Amino acid sequence: MDLIPQPRSAVPDPEGRRYTFGPEPVLDAGPGAGGVARWLRREVGAATGWELPPPGAGARDDVRGGARGGVRGDVRLRVAPGGADGLGPEAYRLRIGADGVDLAGGDAAGLFWGAQTLRQLLGPEAYRRAPLRPGRPWSLPYADITDAPRFGWRGMMLDVARHFMPKDGVLRYIDLLTAHKLNVLHLHLTDDQGWRVEIERHPGLTGTGAWRPRSRWGHRASPRWNETPHGGYYTQDDIREIVAYAAERHVRIVPEIDLPGHSQAAIAAYPGLGNTDVVDTAALGVWDDWGISENVLAPTEDVLRFYEGVFEEVLGLFPPEVSPFVHVGGDECPKEQWRASPAAQARIRELGVDGEEGLQAWFIRHFDGWLAARGRRLIGWDEILEGGLADGAAVSSWRGYAGGIAAAEAGHDVVMCPEQQVYLDHRQADGPDEPMPIGYVRTLEDVYRFEPVPPKLSPEAAARVLGAQANVWTEVMENQARVDYQVFPRLAAFAETVWSRLPEPESRDWAGFEARTAAHRARLDALGVDYRPPSGPLPWQRRPGVPGRPIEGAPPIV
Repeated sequence: MDLIPQPRSAVPDPEGRRYTFGPEPVLDAGPGAGGVARWLRREVGAATGWELPPPGAGARDDVRGGARGGVRGDVRLRVAPGGADGLGPEAYRLRIGADGVDLAGGDAAGLFWGAQTLRQLLGPEAYRRAPLRPGRPWSLPYADITDAPRFGWRGMMLDVARHFMPKDGVLRYIDLLTAHKLNVLHLHLTDDQGWRVEIERHPGLTGTGAWRPRSRWGHRASPRWNETPHGGYYTQDDIREIVAYAAERHVRIVPEIDLPGHSQAAIAAYPGLGNTDVVDTAALGVWDDWGISENVLAPTEDVLRFYEGVFEEVLGLFPPEVSPFVHVGGDECPKEQWRASPAAQARIRELGVDGEEGLQAWFIRHFDGWLAARGRRLIGWDEILEGGLADGAAVSSWRGYAGGIAAAEAGHDVVMCPEQQVYLDHRQADGPDEPMPIGYVRTLEDVYRFEPVPPKLSPEAAARVLGAQANVWTEVMENQARVDYQVFPRLAAFAETVWSRLPEPESRDWAGFEARTAAHRARLDALGVDYRPPSGPLPWQRRPGVPGRPIEGAPPIV
């Protein structure tokens, strides 16, 4: 059936029979199924030309295509937690037979993921925005599919700070995530190179911090520059729209506000946030280069109050039912300015912390407690482990598996996203045509063999692995097409590793997955995704002469 991700159980009809819809299919949605019904009418209805009315809404009551359309509906949706099917959270059962389609979900989210499977079974044309052949008959194969995800956190991190992605592009990526049954979008909203969310009490964050005069073209060692000013930000209404759009599709949003490092854009807007006793922060602009800026936040009470104000507005924009976790970064914080700063050194003595590392930990612990007091959970990159965490804090393990292993064994929840395995900015092949090649070669097969739970974890610690996410850093992705190229089709392989219960990496059916990707590429074509073809980049996908930073050899397992 060429489904991606592979369902837990899919039993096709041995005779190859199909259910053929009539020209006016009826959609019968039970209690709790209204959101999925609206989605089917909007998305599948656009591609098929169907209105999908409810029973009794003017549709004929005769038998059409083997289904009593006006009585039961050709497609029947119900939310049925537990029950005869034993459906848990995010689980679904899809039965297609002579009387049409029965789709049951353990909850509304499970019903929605089942609708994604239904759309895949209809074929690539079901992903179009208008019917290609009006009046054509549509059909589905008889099947009995039971499915549920392996992990509750199935995500992608999208860096909109280095290169801004306009709101419509973010909404599009939410749809692309849901088409692959992924349910977390981590938005990296702030960094040295740009601040992307409107904060009303601090308008300079977007008035100044959202714009840079130029950008390095290629890796930071490149001598080339793109002299076009770059920037943009999401208004608070944009964020509300993104959050509502995601919530309708059962996607959680993790907003990231980086501190105390990766903060030059904020310091450029408000120089008092920086270490003014060692740097002329008033002379700083939004950084136009890649890498790690040495300009970090000053360890003062005023800075804490400033960022508390930022987070107050962020929490108001991202409600807890959509954003239970708030990411604070906490990674790659250079300490040179703090070492040179008399004020920072006095602060270290006042707080009684262990040097500059202790000062960074003090920042994280402060916001850990601040967020917990407001019913949210802090999550940060694995460097935050170095100063100790409160019980509810979670860790994004990016430098390898080691941080996640340490966090899980210490009783913290973990999201696995090791750069050596699932950083999708890393190149997909070692050929000379790969655009701006970064990092290790991570092929489609490499990503398919990613395993989120290291075998060395104890069973108790393994239960702390919430799931995994693929990270997309955009220093060398200047527009949506470049993001598409780096992300797809590898995100499809990643989706299967976090949804499906696969065997150990070396025993996975790579040939079978590769065969299924042929049908999946047709879906991506219909969705307008500029993915990397199996044969390599197309001419307009290349960036000849623009240097990257390739790393040779196999990535270490650390």
